[in-house]
Order: sequence, then C-alpha cells, then structure tokens
Amino acid sequence: MKLSVRDLEVKNKRVLVRVDFNVPLAEREGKIEITDDTRIRASLATINYLREHEAKTILMSHLGRPEGKRVEKYSLRPVGDYLHSLINHPVIFSHDTIGSVPEKIIKHMLNGDVALLENLRFQPEEEANDPKFAEALAKLGDSYVNDAFGAAHRAHASVVGITKFVSKSAMGFLMEKELKYLHDELDNPTKPFLVIMGGAKVSDKIGVLKALMKKADAILIGGAMANTFFMAQGIPIGKSRVEVDKLDLAKEILDLAKKRGVKLVLPVDVIEAQEIRAGAPKRNTSRLSPQHGVTDGWQAVDAGSATIALFRDEIAKAKTILWNGPLGVFEIPDFAEGTFAIAEALAQSDATTIIGGGDSVTAVKQAGLADKMTFISTGGGASLELLEGKELPGVAALSEKE
Repeated sequence: MKLSVRDLEVKNKRVLVRVDFNVPLAEREGKIEITDDTRIRASLATINYLREHEAKTILMSHLGRPEGKRVEKYSLRPVGDYLHSLINHPVIFSHDTIGSVPEKIIKHMLNGDVALLENLRFQPEEEANDPKFAEALAKLGDSYVNDAFGAAHRAHASVVGITKFVSKSAMGFLMEKELKYLHDELDNPTKPFLVIMGGAKVSDKIGVLKALMKKADAILIGGAMANTFFMAQGIPIGKSRVEVDKLDLAKEILDLAKKRGVKLVLPVDVIEAQEIRAGAPKRNTSRLSPQHGVTDGWQAVDAGSATIALFRDEIAKAKTILWNGPLGVFEIPDFAEGTFAIAEALAQSDATTIIGGGDSVTAVKQAGLADKMTFISTGGGASLELLEGKELPGVAALSEKE
C-alpha cells in the first residue's frame, strides 16, 4: 500500500505537488480561456487539504507539448489565475521551474499559501527524466505528493526522478481515487461486469480487451474499431475507417471470447453517411450480415437503432460497468445519438459506472450526465495502461506505507 498525503506531517512544511493541469485552452478576444476544467477541479481536494493543514503548497504541472522550449501559449499563468478563482486565494506564479526565482518565492510563502511553477515541459530535462533537474525540483520542497494520475504512466523527472531526492513521496486524493476505482474495484468487480469499448482503433485497446476478458461477463464493441471486427467476419463496410492490418487480431479476440465464455457483442446495425460532416445524407442500415453491410461509398458513423436497444438491454443487466471510447463520430451532433444513448443508459443504471478517461468523459459531460456516474477518470493513456494490468511508473515510485 502506498503512502497517502494523509500520512504526511505537512504543517509548516513545503509540499511539492505534481498535478495534471494539462487542460484544453482556447483564445477568445485575445484572452486565453480554459475550455474544460475537470483536471483542475479534480486536484482541489488535495490542494484544499494541504491549505487547511497549514502547508506551503508548491504545484507543478506540464501543459501541451512545447518540446522542451518556452512557448508562450503553453504558459501555466492563465491556469494559475483560474485556480485563484476556484480556491479564493492568491496563487503565486513562478516564471521558472527551478533555481533562484522559485526558491525566493517559496522562502517568503506563509502556511496555507499556494504557488505554481511554470510549465515543466519548457525544460527538455523533464521528459528526459534528468536526475539533476529532478534533484533541483526536489530541493524546493520537504516532501512530495503525486496527484497527477493522467501523467502517472510517464517516467518523467517530476513523476519518477524526483522521488529519489525526497524523504517521502505520497499519493494525493485524486491518485488514490483513480487507483481505487480503476484498479481495486475492477480487480474484483461485482458481477455481472460489463465492458463497453469504443473509439477509433482496435490496436489501442488490444491489451485492455485481453486483460478485461479475464474478468468481464460481456463486452460491447462500438465506434470505428467495430469496423475491423465486421471486416474480419466478411461484413461489407463500404469506405468506413478500418485497420486492415489488424484483422487477425480481431479474429483472435473473437476466438478468445468464445473460449473464455465472454459474451462479445458487436453492433447489429449502424448509421451510415455519405461523408463525415454535419448535414451529410445519412440513414440506418438494415441488419448487418455478409450479404447486407455498409453501402459502397458510404461509411459507418454511429450505432444504429437496433444496436442502441441491444446495448441498453446489456447495460440494464450489469452491476459494474466500465466505458471507454465513443460509439460514433460524436463530435458531430448528427452522429452522436449512439454515444449519448449509452451515457443516458449508464446514468439510469444502478450499477457502479466507471468512465475510463478520454473521449467518453467528454461525451458524458456534453450529455450533462457527469454527476450521475460513479467515477470519471482523468487519465486517458494512464487509465488504459492500468486497465491492461501494467504498473504505472509514477505509482511504483511512491513510498510504501510502513
């Protein structure tokens, strides 16, 4: 069991907290705005706990991919300003990540104060997990807390390297919650356990599908990744997106499900469109079979009405549900019905509902149903690796509880 922030003596101490403030930004009327603050809000439990317990909280994060250079549009300053409005307390901003600037700021901090360092990825040493950079970061604090689940699968200086230079490394409340639901809860799920997998590529989800097949009672497959399964079964897919080089893998998964006695459910019909754009001609196909697939020149863009009904039935029977990946091109409202219907069915279910990061989180929020889910993960890649059974470097590096 890993050390928790609760186990640390934080009063009057400098606590370095790795958060995940890698949030989407947009420029409106010359001003940078945060378009989705989920990750910032997810860190508030840890930040507020440290403030209440009179720590000096020093936050560090990355934002975007500045490739080791200072890129103004990736500055964390607007995030600091936004955090100020959420916690109702000034957030002191340091233009540098290490050296005299943050050292001076931290020296003058009072108990309960919060500071934010500039984007860690402005330094090439961060992604290189450079020990000198990690040591310079560690020098700024007395103990270290990792609450950046979304970055826990990256062996970077602020995630892994830093732990070698501090006496104690603990997990924050968000990290604890992510591990509870994506690891502990799914290690021994209340049955029936249903997995809904969507998204574009089978290749991204192979490891997860294989790992979950050991525990799931049923797996529903949707989105563009279903096209590869259709093709593997000889169902025409028109000009739909497909991974031709992954047909053998799709067959292997179908066989594995049979062997394991897992009910693997593919869409029985789809919405096909002439092109992927709003207002394009679209229609519901008849039942899919090798004789009746997607029309030549058309492409599958969403789950059909019979598929939605079929998936709803499966959801109603489940006691634990994990959903990762949309059922169609839901960014275009014309093709969002299947994805939103799933979100709706999950919201009405009495099951433990876990949304495993990525686009499914966006879909649940757009549908206005986020508060109806048991747990929503903040990590895309990290959640997939954890579900696959891999150990996350950022978690492995934390101190063990005595």
